[in-house]
Amino acid sequence: MLKHILNFFLSLRTAIWLLLAQIIMLLVGTFIMPMKEEFQNLHTEPLFDWLIESPVDITWWLWGAIVFLSLLTANTLLCSVESVIRKRAARQWLLIISPQVIHIGFLFMLLAHLLSSYGSFRGTAYMNEGSAITLPNGNELMLNQIKTEVDPSGYIRNWSADIKYYRDGIFIADDVIQPNSPSLLDGLGVYIKTVQMRPFPVVFVEVTREPGALWALVGGILFLAGMISLLVLKIKREDVPGER
Repeated sequence: MLKHILNFFLSLRTAIWLLLAQIIMLLVGTFIMPMKEEFQNLHTEPLFDWLIESPVDITWWLWGAIVFLSLLTANTLLCSVESVIRKRAARQWLLIISPQVIHIGFLFMLLAHLLSSYGSFRGTAYMNEGSAITLPNGNELMLNQIKTEVDPSGYIRNWSADIKYYRDGIFIADDVIQPNSPSLLDGLGVYIKTVQMRPFPVVFVEVTREPGALWALVGGILFLAGMISLLVLKIKREDVPGER
């Protein structure tokens, strides 16, 4: 029985069927999502929290996609281990291990999405100078000053905001947030999205927590390193007579 299960997960045919099933689930989702207003909140709270709160009749395809993706993850992991064990005596070890590095990078990116699905947070708020909000980690964020740069035509071309962090009324740190330059503290990121100067200065800020961000970065680096290594080694092998 165990051997049959192992053979199932080690089969390339299994991977193909799982990918096909995953594509079908996602295609079904593209027709269901636009018709249901519940999906408007999908990107504002952790995925699994949203799934538990939402009715199954509109989320069944997403549960199915998660199941197929989990099986595909097991297939990828077991195939990588089996390939390394079977080819461990090969001469060109780096050429053998490069595809497995790509697989490991893929698995790290899946892990990142899993962590974010459980513990992510995203919230937005309009803030004017002197206003404050309480962050999910208990810190208080106060907007101290809004700064803008205006071009000769009168349009705002750049903006930033000075912020301060407090906990229980005690000053912790200060920072400056700009477009594409957030403030990061205690696992939370504070982003400035846009600014409005009339009738009074106000900024639109976004606060996020992405526990999977680091693992996504690690996975991306491994995936890219494996791809480059495999490509370079394949090219070198093509250039060696008798190695094609």
